[in-house]
Amino acid sequence: MRIVGHQAERLEIDRLLKSAADGCGGTVVVAGEAGIGKSTLVDTAVATVDGFTVLRAAGTEFEQDLLYAALHQLCAPLLEYRLRLPAVQQRVLEVVFGLGSQTSPDPLMVGSGVLALLREAAKERPVCCVVDDAQWTDDASRRALTFVARRVAADRVAVVFAARDAGSVPGIADLPRVVLTGLADEDARLLIGTAGRSGLDAEVFDRILAEAHGNPLALLEFTGHVGPFGEPGRRRSGFTVVEALREQYAHRFQLLPAATRPLVILAAAEPIGDIGLLGRAAGRLGLDISDLALAEGAGLLTMGPRLRFRHPLVRSAVYASASAQTRRDVHGALAEATDPHVDSDRRAWHRAHAIVDADENVAAELVRSADRARLRGGFAAAAAFMERAGELTPEPVHQVERLLAAARLRLQAGAPNEARALVARAERHPMGEERRAQARLLRARIDYQLVHSPQATATLVDVVTQSAPEQARETYLEAFASFMYNENEPGRLHDLGARIREQLPRRDLVRPADLLLNALLDQVMLPVEQAVVAMRAAAQACRSADDKAEPWRMNLLCQLAIDLHDDELMEEIADRQVDVARREGILATLPQALRYQAIARVSVGRFHEAAACLEESRAVDQVAGTVPVVGPQLVLAAFRGDVERHRELVKLMGRGNRPVEIAGEHYATTVLHNGLGNYEDALAAALAAQRRHQAGLYSIWAVYPELVEAAARCGRTAEADVAMAHLEALARANPVPWAVAEWSQARALLGHEDDCEALYRQAVELFAQTRIGILHARARLTYGEWLRRESRRADARVELRAAHGMLSRMGADAFAERAARELRATGEQPDPQDEDALNLLTAQERLIVERVAAGATNKEVAQLLFLSPRTVDAHLRSVYRKLGITSRRQLRKIVR
Repeated sequence: MRIVGHQAERLEIDRLLKSAADGCGGTVVVAGEAGIGKSTLVDTAVATVDGFTVLRAAGTEFEQDLLYAALHQLCAPLLEYRLRLPAVQQRVLEVVFGLGSQTSPDPLMVGSGVLALLREAAKERPVCCVVDDAQWTDDASRRALTFVARRVAADRVAVVFAARDAGSVPGIADLPRVVLTGLADEDARLLIGTAGRSGLDAEVFDRILAEAHGNPLALLEFTGHVGPFGEPGRRRSGFTVVEALREQYAHRFQLLPAATRPLVILAAAEPIGDIGLLGRAAGRLGLDISDLALAEGAGLLTMGPRLRFRHPLVRSAVYASASAQTRRDVHGALAEATDPHVDSDRRAWHRAHAIVDADENVAAELVRSADRARLRGGFAAAAAFMERAGELTPEPVHQVERLLAAARLRLQAGAPNEARALVARAERHPMGEERRAQARLLRARIDYQLVHSPQATATLVDVVTQSAPEQARETYLEAFASFMYNENEPGRLHDLGARIREQLPRRDLVRPADLLLNALLDQVMLPVEQAVVAMRAAAQACRSADDKAEPWRMNLLCQLAIDLHDDELMEEIADRQVDVARREGILATLPQALRYQAIARVSVGRFHEAAACLEESRAVDQVAGTVPVVGPQLVLAAFRGDVERHRELVKLMGRGNRPVEIAGEHYATTVLHNGLGNYEDALAAALAAQRRHQAGLYSIWAVYPELVEAAARCGRTAEADVAMAHLEALARANPVPWAVAEWSQARALLGHEDDCEALYRQAVELFAQTRIGILHARARLTYGEWLRRESRRADARVELRAAHGMLSRMGADAFAERAARELRATGEQPDPQDEDALNLLTAQERLIVERVAAGATNKEVAQLLFLSPRTVDAHLRSVYRKLGITSRRQLRKIVR
C-alpha cells in the first residue's frame, strides 16, 4: 500500500514499531480531522512490519455506552493467555469479558489485567494495539487502554490511537502525538494522479484542490464524482470539508436502488459489521443481504468477514439520512436477530432504539443491563442504560425511580453535573414524599461532592436526617470525617459536630461505624479524659469487625489507634488494610493504606520498610493519576533528619493545601528541628499545631511530647502547660505503656519534680514494653543527656552509646548525631556504625529488594509495581552490582 504525504508522521510510527520489536515499547496518538488519512497511515505502517501480533479495536458513535466494547474487540484473540496470570488478574479479566461472577472490579485492576495479558502475548511475538476512532471508545475501555499505554516502555508492546480531536479525549490528551494536516498541492496532485483521476479540466481540478483543503479523502471523493461534463459536484457553500463529504456520501446513498437503501441503513445501525447478524436481520425485514453488493460497487462499504464502511462519515451520513421510522425498523430487526443469551446488552440497546413510546418490557431489559454494567464496575455505562430505561418507563412512579437511580450512577461515575440534571428531570414528574426525599438527598450529596463546603456538608447532614434516617449515621461519619481533616476555619468543625450530636443519641450505639462516629465526635468536642472512653470502645469494636469495612474507615481507625497510643492495634490495622487491598485488588485504596503502614513502620523504627511502603504508594498514585498525600513522606524525612527532602516536600505541598497536610507539616517540622537541635524552630511549629487544636481544628496529638521537649530545651517551660495537661489526661484516662511513658518523659524533661531520674528510667522501661522503637531510642537519648548534665559521665555513656547505636541502625541520622555529640562531650568517641549497604540503592531498587527478599518472584514484583519483568530484572542487576553480590540468597542475608 502506497501513501502520499505525511512521511514524517509515518517515520514516527515506524520508529515506534521498531522500538517495540526491540523491547522498548511506547505509544503514539495520530490526530487529525475526519478523512485526513489517520487510518490509512496506521494501516500502511502496520502492514509493513513482520512478526507482530496486531490487535485492533475501533470506537463507534453507537457503542460509546456499551461497557468494555473496545476491550472486547481488542483483547478477544488473547483470552487464553489469562490462564497464565495471577488469580486476581485472571478473575478481573473474566469479569470484563463476561466469564466470571466477581462484581465491581477496581478500574486500576482492569488496566493491570489487560497490561499483564498483553505482556504474556508479547513473550511470543511483539504486540501492536491499534485503536481507531478513540474518541468514540467507551469510558471503561479507554481508561484501561490509556493505563496500558503509559506502562509499556519496557515491553514489546506498541499502542497506536487514532482520534479526531485528540486534545479533548480524556486520558489520551497528554500522550505523545503526531498531528496530520492537509496535503500540500504537490502531494495532492500526486495522490489524484495515483488514483487515476488526472484527466480533469484544470479549472475544475484547481477548484477541487481549494475545496478539499488537502484532505485526502475529500480529494479522492470530489475528483471521483464530478459532473457529466467534467464539472465539480454541487456542494453548498459555507460547508466545512467534513460536512461536504458527509453531504456527498448522503447523495451517493440516495442514488442506490430503493431495495438496497434499507440494507445500508441496517448495516449503519449495526456497529460490529457481523455479516451473519445482518443477514438474519435483513430476513426479518424481507430484504436480501446480497443486494449490499450494489452499495459495495458504489464505494460506500466493503464486504468480507466483517462489513466495513469506507469511512465512519459514510455510516453517520447514511444513518442521518434515514427517517426515524426506518431507523426504528432496522433496530427492531437487529434486536430480534441478536441472541439474548450471547449479547443481551446489545440486544437491549437495539430494542431501546426500536420504539418511540414507553414500553415497560424494554425498560426492564435496560434496567437489567444497567445492573450488569454496575456489577462489572461500569458506572457510566450503567447510568446510560438506566437513563434510557427511565425515558421508556410508562408508569410515572417507576420512571422517577429509574431517573433517580441513573443520577446516583452518574454520581458514582464521577459526573455530578450530569447527575444533577437527571435529578432535575425526575423532579419535573409527580412524586411521592419518599421519592421527593430521595431527590433532596441526592441533590445534597451532589453539592457535597462538588464543593465539600461547610454549607454543603451541613445541608447534607440535615437532609439525610430528615429524608433517609436509615442512612444517617453512615452519612454523618463520612461527612464529619471529611470535614475533620479538611476544615480550616475555627468553630465550623464544632458546629457540625454539635449538629450531628443532636441527631445521634448515645444509646443504641452498637455497630462499629456508629461507635467510630461517636469516638470522632468526642475526640473533637470533649476534653481528652472524656473522649478516651468512646475512642477505646470504637477501637475494640472495629478491631474485632471483619475486613469488609470501607477502606476510609480503616484509615480513621488507624489514626485513632495512633492517637490512643495503641501500638499493637496501629500495626495490626495498618497491615490488615494493606493485605485486604492487595488480596481483593482494590488498587484505588492501596496508596493510603500503604501510607498508614509507612507511619506505623516509622514509629517502630523500621525506616527502610517505611520508605518501601511510600515508594509503592507513589507508584500506584502515579498509575492512577492521583495527587499523593505528602504528610507521611514529611514524617519519614523528619525522623531521618533529611533537611533537603523536608524542604522539597513542604514546597511540593504549596499553599492552600488540605488542613490534614498542614497538621502533618507542623508535626514533621517539630520532629525535624528537635532532631537537629533547632529547638526554637521546633517550638514555633509545635505551638502552631497547638493553636490549631485549641481553635477546634484537627491536629496530630503526637506533637505534644515534641512541644514539651522543645520548650524544655529553650527554657520556656510555661509554653508547655497545655501540652502537659493533654499528656497527663491521656495517660490517666488511657494508662497504656506508650501514653504513660510520654507523660513520664515530659515531666522529667521539664525538671519540676524531685526525682527526675526515676521518671527518665520509667519512660525508658515503659517504651521498651512497646513496639515504638524510635521513641524508646529517643528516651535513652534524653536520659543520657540529663545524666551528662548531672556530671555522671559513666552512666551517661551507657545510655548515649545505646541510643546512638539504635538511632543509627534505624536511620534517624539527626537524632543519632545528637547522641554522638553528647557522647563526645563525655570524652568518648561514638563507635563507627557499619554503613548500611542498602543505602546505596534508589527508593525503587530498595522496594524491589524488600519484595524479592520476602520471596516474591520478578513477575510478582512487576505486577505489584506495574513494571515489566524485564525492568525488574534490570533493577536487580543494578542492585547486585552495587552490593557486590550474585544471588538472591546473598541479598536476603543483607536485608536480614
